[in-house]
Amino acid sequence: MAEPSLARRDVVLVGGGHAHVEVLRRAAMKRAPEIRLTLIARELDTPYSGMLPGLVAGHYRFEDAHIDLRPLCRAAGARLYHDSAIGLDLAAQRVICAGRPPVAFDSVALDIGSTPVTSSVPGADRYTLPVKPVPSFLARWASIRDSSTRPASIVVVGAGAGGVELCLSMQAALKRDGGAQPHFTLVSADPAILPSHPASVRRAFMRTLARRGVAVVLGKPVREVTAEAVTLEGGATIASGLTVWTTQAAPASWLGETALALDKNGFIRVNESLQSISHANVFATGDVASFDAQPLPKAGVFAVREGPILAHNLLAPEDQPLRRYEPQRRFLSLITTGDRRAVASRGGLSIEGDWVWRWKRRIDTRWMAMYQRLRPG
Repeated sequence: MAEPSLARRDVVLVGGGHAHVEVLRRAAMKRAPEIRLTLIARELDTPYSGMLPGLVAGHYRFEDAHIDLRPLCRAAGARLYHDSAIGLDLAAQRVICAGRPPVAFDSVALDIGSTPVTSSVPGADRYTLPVKPVPSFLARWASIRDSSTRPASIVVVGAGAGGVELCLSMQAALKRDGGAQPHFTLVSADPAILPSHPASVRRAFMRTLARRGVAVVLGKPVREVTAEAVTLEGGATIASGLTVWTTQAAPASWLGETALALDKNGFIRVNESLQSISHANVFATGDVASFDAQPLPKAGVFAVREGPILAHNLLAPEDQPLRRYEPQRRFLSLITTGDRRAVASRGGLSIEGDWVWRWKRRIDTRWMAMYQRLRPG
């Protein structure tokens, strides 16, 4: 007499972010046999945030800083739908897609990142280049690097780690390529650069910015952006042929149309098992998640550490207890200066040098190798 077949359990991953590539890698090694895994991804090559500044600076090739989701899905036995999710029908348990029929799920995980907020500043949505979505930014950046005519001035709005790294990486790339050199200005509404980092790191980068001739304007929110200038609070203007936007992150707008519990900024509230606090079969990680136990910065290091926990909670047999994610209280931060140097910090201590950049490169390439070794040669 034949044994009864296992009831299929549909697990759907929305987005190819840092946590979801780990789910796929672990599924390739082991998962419960009844699980059918599906990935819905807007891009088939997912960027690794830790290597993007090096890619912008010209130290890496595209394939060095991206994970090809196709061989990863094949190894995991996962269906891959190249499409954008635009909604969740939680009552019917379906992901609504832009270009294909809805995808049914028993459990669904979202790792869809965030985008810089431009709607609150007049002209920002029309005249700025947001750093996300990453493919759009990289395409525009490539056209600027390859152009014979460059903007005379470039303004980077936002002085967190992403804005500072991007500013210095763009400048380093254009300097190495030769030709006309734009004047760079870094603008922030905060009274200090890198506000979540130790004072020693802030001082190190202020020295670097000064040495490299980057103007820094702090404590001045942007009030308007035009094609030629950025206007600050108080009326001062800064000429800008290109304004790059790296400010506060915003979630996908369609999340507000679901019944999911969201925080005040529209991100999905999750518990220590990375589950939505309102819907136990919905999980969220990375930038799109708001960790109820404590506020977490929108930084890739947390999504990377969430990956193994999410993988267990999605792929294990249903009778196994869920694991809890415990964010590291102190973590190693490595911020690059665009010219093969970097500053490392942990707690209140920091060190800098070219050897720190080489150290970071080894860490990043080792992590990427786990997902890239399945890439076709």
